[in-house]
Amino acid sequence: MSKRNSEKKYHCPFQKPIVLVGIMGAGKTSIGRKLAERMQVSFVDADHEIEKAAGCTITEFFEKFGEKEFRRGEKRVIERLLKSWPCVLATGGGAFMDPETRAMIKNTAVSIWLNADLDTLDDRLARRSGRPLLQTKNPRATLQSLMEKRYPIYAEADMTVDTINDSIDVTVDTVCASITDYFSLKYERK
Repeated sequence: MSKRNSEKKYHCPFQKPIVLVGIMGAGKTSIGRKLAERMQVSFVDADHEIEKAAGCTITEFFEKFGEKEFRRGEKRVIERLLKSWPCVLATGGGAFMDPETRAMIKNTAVSIWLNADLDTLDDRLARRSGRPLLQTKNPRATLQSLMEKRYPIYAEADMTVDTINDSIDVTVDTVCASITDYFSLKYERK
């Protein structure tokens, strides 16, 4: 990305958070950080906030209390975070699957699905550990199954941006262009 593009700053005349949804490995946190910086708003990672509230990692929480209890806590944390606009909020991969959480997001925010294909996700996730839902004998098959269940729901987001093998900066450019189209935002060079 050229220095000139990295200097673009977007004015945000909206009064809603931008919420990034998508499966693990789609880039919600890394893209969200850069997007918030570009838009000159705060970045909030729901998973990090959940860990702070729970006093343990998500993996530890899953082990102690299970996914159902995790989703209940996740919903409460996201409800609180949706009140902290303007911001870019990265949600966990399963957050948008909960009908109540999805309705909260739809009513109070603008959602962007960061979409990626199986090969891209498998490559990204192979470099990381700590994904409780992928602690299986065949993580790729588990990921494929999650995609089949979740992608039709993620498609309900206000916008979709593919994150396939582009750099973070290029993807942020694409997200900004989508937001610009969605909100008819103006930008200025600093």
